[in-house]
Amino acid sequence: MDIEKDYIKLIFGLKMKQVRTQKNLSLFGLAKLTNLSKSYLNEIEKGKKYPKTDKILLLCEHLDVTYDQMVSLKLDNNLAPIGEILKSGILKEIPLELFGIQEADLIDIIANAPAKVNAFISTIIEIAQHYNLSRESFFLASLRSYQEAHSNYFEDLEEKVIAFSKSFQINLDSKISIEELEAILKEEYEYKIQEIAFTDQEALDDLRSIYVPKSKTLLLSTELDAPQKAFILAKEIAYNYMKISDRLLTFSWIKFDNFDQVLNNFYASYFAGALLLPRKLVVDKINHFLENENPKPEEFVSLIESFEVSPESFYQRLTNLLPKDFQLKNLFFLRLSHKIGSDFYQINKELHITHQQEPHANETNEHYCRRWVSVKTIDEAIKQNKAHFFDAQISSYANSGNEYLVFSSATKDPFLHDTIRSISVGILINPTMKKKFKLIDGKPLVKRIVGVTCETCAVKDCLERAAPPIVLERKKRHENTDAVVQQFMNQYS
Repeated sequence: MDIEKDYIKLIFGLKMKQVRTQKNLSLFGLAKLTNLSKSYLNEIEKGKKYPKTDKILLLCEHLDVTYDQMVSLKLDNNLAPIGEILKSGILKEIPLELFGIQEADLIDIIANAPAKVNAFISTIIEIAQHYNLSRESFFLASLRSYQEAHSNYFEDLEEKVIAFSKSFQINLDSKISIEELEAILKEEYEYKIQEIAFTDQEALDDLRSIYVPKSKTLLLSTELDAPQKAFILAKEIAYNYMKISDRLLTFSWIKFDNFDQVLNNFYASYFAGALLLPRKLVVDKINHFLENENPKPEEFVSLIESFEVSPESFYQRLTNLLPKDFQLKNLFFLRLSHKIGSDFYQINKELHITHQQEPHANETNEHYCRRWVSVKTIDEAIKQNKAHFFDAQISSYANSGNEYLVFSSATKDPFLHDTIRSISVGILINPTMKKKFKLIDGKPLVKRIVGVTCETCAVKDCLERAAPPIVLERKKRHENTDAVVQQFMNQYS
């Protein structure tokens, strides 16, 4: 589809509707004046048709505007932001149909309430600029919303993994080996696989793999551990088996050219996770783990290590299977990063199933609660110099009263030097959850009152507090001021 031509049609339609409504003229009325059909005029205003010159002149005559005004692409101030978003082609880049939205419906909304849409778009642009929101960040936020809307479980991808296993005679009742993954890529898809030292070139230091399409060569970093290698190989199989050509060529990613690459990267990653962590096998092992009312932390670590995957892959897989197979649809996934020696903890990946759970990321440089088990596992991994430190706790949020059982694993960040990251999954504690997780009442579990950030936390006498509750104090001050104002209003009314 030609974005430039579409843009011209949309702008003309918006301007025509703006002039018509300013003159308080209905479509029916304009149709009577011009002897053009109402349906034809409606299609012009929706940006579906562009009238010929004689019809533009006819419209200009009855709308009392000049020809140059109507065909100019220059928009009034109240429509300018709408023009920018239409010209950018962003509506073409994001597959709106994923969310059940037709582009025509969106154009209709824009045309029916240009001032309100203008204010909304201006707000989004201002927020994006204020927080330096990149195009990639916007794409990833769209993907996250798509995952959350589907409870992060995709039956069609699960079925593709099963179909693949039958076609390639893979036993999903046991873990697949790296040797078997390599054999499939080499023998079925004619890959050349070569290991090289990316660390020899500083620019490649953060990469773990590069795929060269022309020669079907997969370059793997010599720094890869077994779980990383297995995931990369499984992902390459996914791209080939699902016949995905518009794809990323590096891991980790450097940039996305369009939303399709974001989505395809997710599909391939999901397929890889489902292949390395077969649904039935994982569910059976989780059920076995839950039979123990007082499990030890090492048992959960052993559960993860029984598969050839990283803790992150395992926790990601939990977000697929807990909502589907355990009916636990109120949960969050969190990846927290910390540079050794600093006092800064950053959320660089999150997912919330069903609704916005606690905790959540913020872009205001506030200090995340130091009572989170996500922070504790990082600190303990550093203190004890452990490759994988696991812990769990019940987090009771002071502001909302919600309680979560949170599992957290801290390991070295494979992409950043002197950095530890924790991967956590939190499950909202409710009657359904308690029936499945008998360990919730076990003695080893610690319950801690927590907040989201120190600046918004109401917990008093917190020894771990990293900053005063300035946001909360400001809110209370405003509430007190409002209460006094209301007293004056009542007194002098």
